[in-house]
Amino acid sequence: MNDKARMLAGKLYSSLGPELRDDARRSRRLTRLFNATTEEQQEERLALLKELFAATGERLYIEPPFRCDYGGNISIGEGFYANFDCIILDVCRVGIGERVMFGPRVCVYTASHPIDAGVRAELELGRPVTIGDDVWVGGNTVINPGVRIGNRVVIGAGSVVTRDIPDDVVAAGNPCRVIRPITEEDRRYWRQLRDQYRAEAG
Repeated sequence: MNDKARMLAGKLYSSLGPELRDDARRSRRLTRLFNATTEEQQEERLALLKELFAATGERLYIEPPFRCDYGGNISIGEGFYANFDCIILDVCRVGIGERVMFGPRVCVYTASHPIDAGVRAELELGRPVTIGDDVWVGGNTVINPGVRIGNRVVIGAGSVVTRDIPDDVVAAGNPCRVIRPITEEDRRYWRQLRDQYRAEAG
């Protein structure tokens, strides 16, 4: 098992091997090109993101600047949006569902490190992160290695997500914890406001 396979399996690995160095150089080149684009270059931006990531939907929008370790370990569903300064450290798989929205400075970390300093100086490891469909992650949130966030979740701004979050809840804090469920009353309230907007907008 080479270091890339060990990395993706969540085992201790060295990031200094030639395959991972090549993957990192590819990521740096594509993110540099993406971050240098202008707002008039939407087609170029989309093409670079589709080349960078393992899989995407047809519709995604990321505000530059964006950073990631490899890109090839990130899969993104349809309708993804990330605001400014998003960072995804994808030493393990990152799976992002459909219609997911990130506020500014959201960070997703799969990378971890041994507690022992001697081992940490030589080797690292990671654990995958999974984010479900219809999730909104507030600005300045950190999602830590191994976390699974369910569907239709709202994560409050400034949260540090260290454990799994179930479906259909509002969660926030450091460490992030469930505050309350998302209810049918919430849905009725927001859909009423949406319908009012549509009527007023003509």
